[in-house]
Amino acid sequence: MSFPSINPTKTTAWQHLQQHATLAKQWQMTKLFEQDPQRFEKYHILFNEILFDYSKNIHNEQTLAYLLDLAEECKLVQAREAMFRGEAINETEGRAVLHTALRNFSDKPVFFENEDVMPQVREVREKMKKFARKIYEGKYEGYTGKKITHLVNIGIGGSDLGPVMVSEALKPYWAAHLQIHFVSNVDGTHLYETLKNLNPETTLFFIASKTFTTQETLTNAHTARAWFLAQAKDEKYIAQHFVALSTNEAKVTEFGISADNMFAFWDWVGGRYSLWSAIGLPIACAIGYDNFEALLEGAFAADRHFQEVPLAQNIPVIMALLGIWYVNFWEVKSEAILPYDQYLHRFAAYLQQADMESNGKYISRNGKKVTYQTGPVVWGEPGTNGQHAFFQLLHQGTELIPCDFIAPAQSHHQLGDHHPKLLANFFAQTEALMQGKSAEVVTQELQKAGLSPEHIEKLLPYKVFEGNRPSNTFLVKKITPYNLGMLIALYEHKIFVQGVIWNIYSFDQWGVELGKQLAGNILEEIKTKTILHQHDASTAALLQTYFHWTEKG
Repeated sequence: MSFPSINPTKTTAWQHLQQHATLAKQWQMTKLFEQDPQRFEKYHILFNEILFDYSKNIHNEQTLAYLLDLAEECKLVQAREAMFRGEAINETEGRAVLHTALRNFSDKPVFFENEDVMPQVREVREKMKKFARKIYEGKYEGYTGKKITHLVNIGIGGSDLGPVMVSEALKPYWAAHLQIHFVSNVDGTHLYETLKNLNPETTLFFIASKTFTTQETLTNAHTARAWFLAQAKDEKYIAQHFVALSTNEAKVTEFGISADNMFAFWDWVGGRYSLWSAIGLPIACAIGYDNFEALLEGAFAADRHFQEVPLAQNIPVIMALLGIWYVNFWEVKSEAILPYDQYLHRFAAYLQQADMESNGKYISRNGKKVTYQTGPVVWGEPGTNGQHAFFQLLHQGTELIPCDFIAPAQSHHQLGDHHPKLLANFFAQTEALMQGKSAEVVTQELQKAGLSPEHIEKLLPYKVFEGNRPSNTFLVKKITPYNLGMLIALYEHKIFVQGVIWNIYSFDQWGVELGKQLAGNILEEIKTKTILHQHDASTAALLQTYFHWTEKG
């Protein structure tokens, strides 16, 4: 690998940041704004139709200078170049990380193992275009001649979270005759509730599994196949109603899916970065291929921004460095993603996987356990729902939780004064988190309300807000395919930057394997209702209780 393993805590910048943080913890953001009327001008970036405001953070020019020094000492630029060059930076799996090639609209080649991958990428894109247009335009018919009206995507992890998030975010662009459904959980309830009102004659299934062996996905796929055949009877019709998003042609054809309805992608596409690949075919079918391509083009614009813009004006770099500032020097354990747009209601869940599966690791690139905090817990809900759920903790809890607020200036639906009220809350919350409310202001308010001095003294501490809670703000002109593509890709690159600086491998996910292995053993025991393997006392007792409660009669 062309960039070395560097322990960030051994860098000069890390030592500077530790000393600097002792000073910064005395700062108040309100004072920083008072001292510098140009603070917003200095600390915002306008990128096409996205305004990124990071002025409401506990930092100054020196903070950013030290953080940028940290990025330089950790060889961020070299790591970025290695990724875009197609080097095998996913070293533990021996793979390159080239999801960016899937949205490359330049005439530049992208090499993997000395071969330009772009001809293959364009070939699959063209195949997707032809198929998606038939679905979107209502020209694809089922086995009885009725047009397809329902799309069911069966996948899990990145094969589900990316497509469902984007499809929901771009629901205003769905074809009028189509509904799209997503099944991921191996719990049969998920598939049952999806299929119970569908008609096999008008339903098309997408089976999304790179290897076509993923247990949850294949369990759901075979049940969907049986449901379809219960009415269609003849297995030849499977080819017409099932599509494979996979690389395993043998397993796909064994299932009964035609090779014409198999859409390939490559080992250098990680699951949580795969919505840009054939995994995104259900998106393209629902919103139309032209809109899907606009999504890719938006991501490509963000790729160029990440590659070409100096680090000090680079949105993913600034996002990542501020996150490291809080995680490693303020002992922050989580961050909240708060989209003020109902269409983005799955955005936090999508980023949860993208971030936590990437950077939730304690082994560094040199194979040793890290001595510092890595990936935070990522969570969130749409506004204004979150305000009535967990904002109490954000404002007055004992944990410092940095927040990302995201909202469109323009809504897809002008219903009365809904959008102005939504955005009033959006702007107010970032201001409230920063400003807080002092004891003096609370006292004046309670005096005006006519409360007695004794009552005021008793109530006062409960109504004081410390403030000084940091946030980033993304104001997007409108949630369009292009703008959504940009936003997603900016977060992808943020995650990459943090992984580089934390000196971990962001693109593997060995942590998901152990549970899968043990589940295979336990499934055998559940089927035979017999303990066959060594278990701890708790697991053994739970299994025995399960056996007892599921005995016939």
